[in-house]
Amino acid sequence: MVFGPGVPFGGALADEDLGRARLGGQSRRAGGNSAALTETNPARDVPYLQGCTDGFHTWSLDEVTQFIARHPPGTKGYLALALLLFTGCRRSDVVALGRQHIPAGWLRYTQHTNRNRAPVTLDLQVLPVLQAAIDTMPARPAVHETELAFLIRQFGRPFTANGFGNWFRKRCEEAGLIDCDAHALRKAGATLAAESGATELQLMAIYGWRNPKQAAVYTRKARQTILAGGALHLIRLDPVGIVACPTSTEIPSGGTNSVFK
Repeated sequence: MVFGPGVPFGGALADEDLGRARLGGQSRRAGGNSAALTETNPARDVPYLQGCTDGFHTWSLDEVTQFIARHPPGTKGYLALALLLFTGCRRSDVVALGRQHIPAGWLRYTQHTNRNRAPVTLDLQVLPVLQAAIDTMPARPAVHETELAFLIRQFGRPFTANGFGNWFRKRCEEAGLIDCDAHALRKAGATLAAESGATELQLMAIYGWRNPKQAAVYTRKARQTILAGGALHLIRLDPVGIVACPTSTEIPSGGTNSVFK
């Protein structure tokens, strides 16, 4: 259906008009300067759809503790949680991580996202808690380079990103955490770092973000929490200024107590 000057929105053109419109379109594609087929944009005044700004659920410390209670150190579930939380990597990266990425106490890897267009290589210190999680896992001989990954499936092969996501969600469900998943753990790490004072530049360095707006989401929330926590006590009832509420015996039967006049 074609719309043009003088044609009501929703109305159809006659056959001869439709032919001319098609010729006009061909002329424009050929580099011509024919007039536009519509004078107004019917979508101009359509308001933007308001999406959810919070996105994925963010783990709380209580949820992390609940997960660890079900999957303690020495289990694959705990190692997956430690890798996600203390490196900030995505599930597409965590499935490829192995000891070959930690040559001297620092984790070095190139993010899978945008690896062909604008690759981002990160160097991250391996925290003692993460190193302990790695060391508690039983050692195994690797007979193939793909078996160097920390996280492997039942038969010794590495996970795919989607396969790992499904596997980790099941571990969350086993711990009674229905709303938690791997990506939400990445958000939890960024939130904890921001609430501990990490700057936007530091968050960008940890998570490989190029746009400071992504880091600002977490620092803004952290600032709100810190500022509110430090100022909420200022909402107080000063004992000097409190007016005592009179009892029923103090209110005259025929009028209003003078306290409220």
